[in-house]
Amino acid sequence: MSGIFGVVSKNNCQEDLYYGTDYHSHLGTQFAGLAVWQNNEIARKIHDIKGSQFKAKFYQDYKELHGKKGIGVISGHEEQPILVHSKFGPFAIVTNGFIENANELAQELYKQGKSFSEVTNGSVNSTELIAKLIICGKDIVSGIEGMFSKIKGSCSLLLLNKDGLYAARDKFGYSPLIIGQKGDEWAVTTESSALYNLGFKVKKNIEPGEIVLLDDSGIKSKSKPGKCSQICSFLWIYTGFPASCYDGINVEMSRERCGRCLAKNDKVRADMVSGIPDSGTAHAVGYAMESKVPFRRPLVKYTPGFDRSYTPALQERRDLIARMKLIPIEDIIRGKRIIFCDDSIVRGTQLKNYTIQKLNECGAKEIHLRIACPPLMFPCKFNYSTRTLQELVARRAIKTLEGKDLENVSDYLDEDSGKYKKMVAWIAKDLGATTLKYQKMSDMINAIGLPKSKLCLYCWTGREV
Repeated sequence: MSGIFGVVSKNNCQEDLYYGTDYHSHLGTQFAGLAVWQNNEIARKIHDIKGSQFKAKFYQDYKELHGKKGIGVISGHEEQPILVHSKFGPFAIVTNGFIENANELAQELYKQGKSFSEVTNGSVNSTELIAKLIICGKDIVSGIEGMFSKIKGSCSLLLLNKDGLYAARDKFGYSPLIIGQKGDEWAVTTESSALYNLGFKVKKNIEPGEIVLLDDSGIKSKSKPGKCSQICSFLWIYTGFPASCYDGINVEMSRERCGRCLAKNDKVRADMVSGIPDSGTAHAVGYAMESKVPFRRPLVKYTPGFDRSYTPALQERRDLIARMKLIPIEDIIRGKRIIFCDDSIVRGTQLKNYTIQKLNECGAKEIHLRIACPPLMFPCKFNYSTRTLQELVARRAIKTLEGKDLENVSDYLDEDSGKYKKMVAWIAKDLGATTLKYQKMSDMINAIGLPKSKLCLYCWTGREV
């Protein structure tokens, strides 16, 4: 999971590039980078941001990056931007996505005599792989189109060269790209929330498979959009920033609708509703509005210096963040029946060991978990998040109940089946919750507000386009 941002201006773009990229810090925790077209060359800066903040790492660097066009990235996995000197001339590229067949494609390029200079965790850097695939085309646009046809998974990208800034959204639109305008300056971003404080107004949502060129004269369409749209549903449930809109639908409003749906299907009595900060908060607000149960904050997050606990690659880092960032308020918790809303349960370890445990230690009378999406059943194939079945608490529940791993889990996907109810009961007991309810699939889709056919639901259903 990464966030990408680019600017094209008739003046120095450095400040908008710096702050616009920083507004994606919630999407990645590993590396960050900036690249600017400067005197017919590309100047680049990359830093490791594990345990640090983008602004502090790049505060001195960005002042040295003078130019009228540039790109930036907050990366959840590998070093970016990648610089390439090619038959098209020099260019810099940043990407957001996951290439499922990266090793296969790399082997094909090796056979053609190509080589790679960037390696991350023993594997080819996927952004460099994308760059090498683009170079196989007769020009930049045909290269991007050819890359789209070869990869399995997803890839949205920004490419900076002498022409300007090429922006290409994944062929199925799993991740968003939004164009903003401020006078004669243009920006393109993963998060629309990055635009507002910089003075940009949303001009266009790039369509799935569409390629556009931004230069100092404006937007130039370079390819036709694809016919299929499968944007990631998890953007609204968890990963997206509350102030952002994707395909015209606001994240915060969708989360409030999710919470309302949870309340409509619930009869539990409680003294308060709370959300696990931050992404669970809006779900809880919606629940409180619908149920009329008071919203309170028994857990507060200490923000400075701590990333999202979902995004780091290492379990040890995820556990540390979960333990350190949430601070309980015992005076609010003791003796109370609490409805706790959260976006999802992925692995369940942090919820069990660092959230519910804190509530119990502070004397909570009852803990009722209400989750804004159905149980996660399949590792994501389109971005860096969960990578194995064994990570998912729902799969651990099934293995325990069945005594083995199952290939076909269709009985556990049916919200009305006995097996589904046993799975949920097992998870509730394992976590130490008084009760547990997940959102119904149909309610989640309605809360998001797009047709089911336009949403990627793979991590819940296991079905691709």
